[in-house]
Amino acid sequence: MGVLDAGASPRPNVAFLFAGQGSQRPGMGRALGEKSAAAKAVFDAADAVRPGTSAQCFGGTKEELALTANTQPCVLAVDLACAAALAERGIVPAAVAGHSLGELGALAFAGAFGVEAAMRLAVVRAHLMTKCCDAHPGAMRAVLKLEPERVEELASQAGEAWAVNYNSPLQTVVAGAPDACERLDALVRDAGGRSMRVAVSGAFHSPYMADAATGLSAHLAQHAPASPRIACWANLTGRPYPAEPAQVAATLAGQVKSPVRWVDELRGMQAAGIDTFVEVGPGHTLTGLVKRTLDGVRAMSVEDPDQLEAAVAAIAEG
Repeated sequence: MGVLDAGASPRPNVAFLFAGQGSQRPGMGRALGEKSAAAKAVFDAADAVRPGTSAQCFGGTKEELALTANTQPCVLAVDLACAAALAERGIVPAAVAGHSLGELGALAFAGAFGVEAAMRLAVVRAHLMTKCCDAHPGAMRAVLKLEPERVEELASQAGEAWAVNYNSPLQTVVAGAPDACERLDALVRDAGGRSMRVAVSGAFHSPYMADAATGLSAHLAQHAPASPRIACWANLTGRPYPAEPAQVAATLAGQVKSPVRWVDELRGMQAAGIDTFVEVGPGHTLTGLVKRTLDGVRAMSVEDPDQLEAAVAAIAEG
């Protein structure tokens, strides 16, 4: 099953942003799945690959949804359901991007994968990342109020730690060994910044995920993506994905062990003419990052029927 109608006309100033791990919450997607036939079709496709996915989204506990093996396929399903509901209403973006896990949804919406293939990939990705977390216990910190270059310096001083998510001009996430992250807390405090624990089970997007990248490469060698039909911006490079399927696969596999260059993606999309960013999926984290990074743009979230109606109306008026 694909999400994007091959004959749809993209709106040149609109981008969809696909939410990532950490945005999950109990009940996510239920109301939209009941309201939108397109959203329900996504959940049905997800259940066909991974039985019980929609039940976990709609009725899973916070603790159940926090497990990476559940989080990644569930968030992906909700992301794609929200995007499908917008497309059903005639809102088709000229560009897409996703934060970490969200990049699977962005690629699937852009036509590189069907929903079923994207779901299988999410299951594999979650399994591989969990194995890496078991083999290399790690932690993550969101560092606020400091420039990214300063965060990089402090991470290096802390030991085995790396800047891995460049989320906004004054928010950079660091991943690494637990003791290094503890030392980072003190260094950040002394530098006048603020360090916050990230509720994840490992050091995502760091060298600790190298085995996951290798495993994803092997999976993608057997399940090759297609070329994206609309511009899909890559965490790895901060630029649009290449068209060549082999390069799409290499970029996606490399993403899991490399920094997320979110600021570069947002600025690049704005330079390409995007002035309306619609976050699809649970939560509104990416909407906040847009507002803290770019001037002169609109940012909105779509997770439920009310937000869907508001976004359709706002984009139509715009």
